[in-house]
Amino acid sequence: MNREETLDGLRKSPKVDVCVLGGGINGLGVFRELALQGVNVLLVEKGDYCSGASAALSRMVHGGLRYLENGEFSLVQESLVERDRLLRNAPHYVAPLPTTVPIFDVFSGLGNGIVRFLGLTRRPSRRGAIAIKAGLGIYDFLTRKRALMPKHQFRGRRSTLAKWPALNPAIRNSATYYDAWVSHPERIGIEILRDGLSAGPNAAALNYATIEQSPAGGFLLQDGISGETLGIKPSLIINATGGWIDIANGALFPADTRPAPLMGGTKGSHLIIDHPGLRDMLDGHMIYYENEDGRICILFPYLGKVLVGSTDIRVDDPGTVRCEADERDYILQSLAFVLPGIVIGPEEIVFQFAGVRPLPASNDSFTGRIPRDHFCTMLEGSGPPVLCMIGGKWTTFRSFGELAADMALERLGLTRRLDTTERTFGGGRGFPEDRGDWLRQLSATTGLAADRLATLFTRYGTDAAEIALFISAGVDHAVPHVGYSARELIHLIRSEAVEHLDDLLLRRTTLAISGELSLDMTEATLAVLSTEKCWPPQRAAEERTRFLALLNDRHGVSEETLSARNKQRSELCETSARSG
Repeated sequence: MNREETLDGLRKSPKVDVCVLGGGINGLGVFRELALQGVNVLLVEKGDYCSGASAALSRMVHGGLRYLENGEFSLVQESLVERDRLLRNAPHYVAPLPTTVPIFDVFSGLGNGIVRFLGLTRRPSRRGAIAIKAGLGIYDFLTRKRALMPKHQFRGRRSTLAKWPALNPAIRNSATYYDAWVSHPERIGIEILRDGLSAGPNAAALNYATIEQSPAGGFLLQDGISGETLGIKPSLIINATGGWIDIANGALFPADTRPAPLMGGTKGSHLIIDHPGLRDMLDGHMIYYENEDGRICILFPYLGKVLVGSTDIRVDDPGTVRCEADERDYILQSLAFVLPGIVIGPEEIVFQFAGVRPLPASNDSFTGRIPRDHFCTMLEGSGPPVLCMIGGKWTTFRSFGELAADMALERLGLTRRLDTTERTFGGGRGFPEDRGDWLRQLSATTGLAADRLATLFTRYGTDAAEIALFISAGVDHAVPHVGYSARELIHLIRSEAVEHLDDLLLRRTTLAISGELSLDMTEATLAVLSTEKCWPPQRAAEERTRFLALLNDRHGVSEETLSARNKQRSELCETSARSG
């Protein structure tokens, strides 16, 4: 993932078979598919990898229970198959999640669900016990051959309130079924990228780069880090920019041949809440509930905190989305409806995020009814053809990438030589049945303490071995956060294309989203990054300003909040040192 080597390769040979635009999870997925087939492929991402919608998902890996009422049975079946594949191929980051649905009616939604299914109405409505039972029965049927997780079960009001006494007492029943959650989705993106790059020198990728038409023919690639411009000549372009597809097409086609809009994305916002009572009350379950207006909301434990969401609002500019005050109020109101005794103070919201769902263009008045399926369309013009990846959900990134890659291979006259359906990647490779024995062997090899290695294993799966060996091979020093050290950060910087502070604190690690980032840790990380990048003091100061503004504007975390966490983190470090 050496940037200069990638640029030097393009200077020497600007021709590539395929240029993939967009380094979100779908772009990374099709990049890996093509790279593993031996295709000469270049991925170009204008920001950081997985920094857009792929960093703003609900952290669920799911079949899409609610898509059944839209009649999207094939999407649900595909999603369930891909969910189960991720449970097997990425066991370090994807795990089963018991999901409980509070039910407040018996017959509600039944008739309306039928007419919605027939396309006679698009309005949301409450879903009663019979409608939910039918949906879960279909869910169980679609997974009957694999049976990786238990079938659903129903509870009555008494047993439901006995297990979750804080639920709205108007509840009639509850149903529990199993889906899955993903702890580090951005890291899966990096692992998919590295898996593609492992195919050899024909595969290359650049973050913080853009392309545009060249007056001399072909395209110009602009490196946003060095400022260098160089020509590239792709035979095929894959537009995998999600919510930015129409904007990207504007740079690929002359104004007089620009295609009609393909996208109609909607924004989803989420909150991360630090409320131990709420977290413990959930007992490891997701609460998958309807707000009073019939919109679906979720609530589940996430990295020691609680994730709550989400909204579904049409947006015009995907580059400016953030969780607005009215969305925050809506989410908190929905929480108060399902758990009326839980009060969330403003200081307990430790992080917020928003992203744009890459949905196809639609005039539907109710955003929840816009199809969630994915497809590809080929656009022809005076230049190379452009294959646009439309729609898609995070769970199905592999199968969507496979679909796009097969279309690209057919266009190039090439054949597939490798299948990714059962291909483990990253820290899921060689995943041990006996974690304790694996950690003991690694401790003997590296000399690192068992608890430190257990933390690394949680963060990186079996890739922890590579990082532990790096840490043990040099002089290390502590940073203001329990469980991290300078050499762990250095390894991420050197091996994972880190160019900015937010790459490290928002995506390569979970420090920010978990609410554990302090100002001291921010500045310690900046010091490590500045040393690695040889930044002068002025450049480091600019990076600090850039990151703090981003964290405040997009994620609702101010410098004052970070500063207040200094004391909290210091106390935790002292407690850890005493116990160690």
